[in-house]
Amino acid sequence: MDEREFLAERFEEHRTHLRAVAYRMLGSLSEAEDAVQEAWLRLSRNGVGEVENLGGWLTTVVGRVCLNMLRSRVRRREEPLNPYVPDPVVDFAERTSPEHEALLADSVGLALLVVLETLAPAERLAFVLHDMFSVPFDEIAPVIGRTPAATRQLASRARRRVQGAPAPDTDLTRQREVVDAFITASRGGDLEALVELLDPDVVLRGDGGATGPSTFLRGAQAVAQGASAFGRLVAHTHPAIVNGVAGAVAMLDGRPLSVAAFTVARGKIVALDILADPERLARLGLR
Repeated sequence: MDEREFLAERFEEHRTHLRAVAYRMLGSLSEAEDAVQEAWLRLSRNGVGEVENLGGWLTTVVGRVCLNMLRSRVRRREEPLNPYVPDPVVDFAERTSPEHEALLADSVGLALLVVLETLAPAERLAFVLHDMFSVPFDEIAPVIGRTPAATRQLASRARRRVQGAPAPDTDLTRQREVVDAFITASRGGDLEALVELLDPDVVLRGDGGATGPSTFLRGAQAVAQGASAFGRLVAHTHPAIVNGVAGAVAMLDGRPLSVAAFTVARGKIVALDILADPERLARLGLR
């Protein structure tokens, strides 16, 4: 086995972990793959050298690549007038696949990823690497060009923002019951039943991409009216698990029209995140 084959074998041992880091950092499955590939290119060019902890080194490399990618993004995706819904991880079976479970460890729902999108790049890096992957602040600080103390402050500030993200109920069966009832009420245009299923402060984010309509609604009445207006689309929905929670995929002639993730907390829908961007849906490879 030559050195390149040896490095490739060592790298594959860490690929799943690195994809999970990049997905949390970028909220994009394709960009996460690009970041992991860039880490491999750097490893293959530079070799292991004096690196004792290859997994830790690769994690910080991916973090640095993702940080640069975040900084290069032009538009402010967190603005309510132009909502951005991160790439969903979709399963059509009754449970999340083992591959997706590894990607979504720590319950990385779309609602949480939406909050991560509102963080500054350095805040996001500090929070993701430290709070989600236990990377010490001493190792994160050089990546963002801050002192360990300043890096700790960034993570703390990000943590306060993230704590506001709704935590879904853990019972997937109960989640599905609520989502199925919502779909049934939407199909029938039952406004009263919809309001009953929604938290008073529920938020709906619909991302139609550059060419489609985008929507931001807040409050049970507004979301219920919006849902009842799309009753025809609901007729084409299929149950799915989206980022580990109950969701639905609308398909027409084998083509995905939208992916919806429902965050159900205390038996009520508190967030509804819908991706309807045709270009990004096509890249998900849904069938």
